[in-house]
Amino acid sequence: MNADAFVIGAGVAGLAAAVRLAQHDRRVVVFEARGTSGGRATSFDDRQGGPPLDNGQHALMGCYHETLAFLAAIGSRDLVRVQPALSVSVVDTSGARSTLSCPSWPSPFQMLAGVARWEAVPLAERVQLLRMAPALWRARQVVATGRGDLPARDDETVRQWLTRHGQGARLTALLWEPLAVAALNQGIDAASARPFVRVLGQVFGPGRDDASIALVTRPLIDVVGRPAERFLSARGSRVVCHALARVELDGSQAVRIVLRDAAPVELHGRPVIVAVPWHALPQVMAGDTTRVGPVLAAAAATRPVSIVSVNLWFDRQVLDVPMLGIEGRSFQWAFAREGYVSLVMSGADAIVRERSDTITALALADLRHAVPAARAQAPTRTMAIREPRATFSLRADQPARPDTATAVANLLLASDWVETGLPATIEGAAVAGRRAAEHILSPR
Repeated sequence: MNADAFVIGAGVAGLAAAVRLAQHDRRVVVFEARGTSGGRATSFDDRQGGPPLDNGQHALMGCYHETLAFLAAIGSRDLVRVQPALSVSVVDTSGARSTLSCPSWPSPFQMLAGVARWEAVPLAERVQLLRMAPALWRARQVVATGRGDLPARDDETVRQWLTRHGQGARLTALLWEPLAVAALNQGIDAASARPFVRVLGQVFGPGRDDASIALVTRPLIDVVGRPAERFLSARGSRVVCHALARVELDGSQAVRIVLRDAAPVELHGRPVIVAVPWHALPQVMAGDTTRVGPVLAAAAATRPVSIVSVNLWFDRQVLDVPMLGIEGRSFQWAFAREGYVSLVMSGADAIVRERSDTITALALADLRHAVPAARAQAPTRTMAIREPRATFSLRADQPARPDTATAVANLLLASDWVETGLPATIEGAAVAGRRAAEHILSPR
């Protein structure tokens, strides 16, 4: 097969790696087992004839610089709307709505100013945010320079870290906990503080919109998968879907890619990037896997965390803001989509295996608590979407994540599980993909 490099897996990491290589005139073939590219950031056809439906709501942030650069490269950056400054509405446990609205000031002053006038939080707790300023500044410097250590201990949870920095219960419930759960897909009593502090270092970066929310304006397949495929095709590369692939190792080298419905591809030293989720790695690597044995053992020991989304269609619009945080309920966020509302529950292990009608009833109850306009209407249609292995656990007791390079000369890893310092986000996947490509372009 005429190519300079191969990628197994057409999620964000795999596509980002392929696009980076193609930008440097390398011909790449990407093998994808499923029928569409994009991985967990994709869409599926609506059987009732509407526009494609995303496999879950994916909110970005202005600090997702690698993701936005990737989208700019493939020509879909204009399909992402970034707030000029952070503004997010939250409904508390009593049903009262408030909005954290920050001015377009340099970081971290925009957050300090926004919280200072956020009357939903007691004045004493607003003042306590100042105690976070040194840690936020330190995290920002570590992220920006790549030097130094994050201001968080290895053995502390997010809640312990917030408590150590004097953050009160109300501010934690309305600001820090929703941000942490959205970023980490895990509760603040379980997730390790270090990846959260790494995220904060990005969120409070130097860009005026680094802390802003960014939402896609089209189905994800039109934002990620299809434009990436067009970009690659125009440069002599391609994505091959319905191509279940394994890489066969002989110990020190990856020697061939074995395909289910086609002849094997002999590598002859050409590099292959394995860009599949951590839990799929043992199925993708075959032959003498001794040198990647520790990676496969870590993958097998890494616990998954679930996400559940519920789409609710109504006769008329019920949600008057693009996204709404919901404090103290099962579903943490509601998003206004074209024709429907999408509710998201991160860390959904407790209900991911429940019946669809049970999950839907729970989502509807949470929406009606938060949005009065939904109380007088019954949904005309519902859909529950389960992702039992949406992300990997960030508990401190989980195995160490692997590096991009492996002990096999021409085998590289690229997924959000690769150690980037980031949690399992689109940004983490984009960073991992770019790093894998850079290993090929500039061999160490």
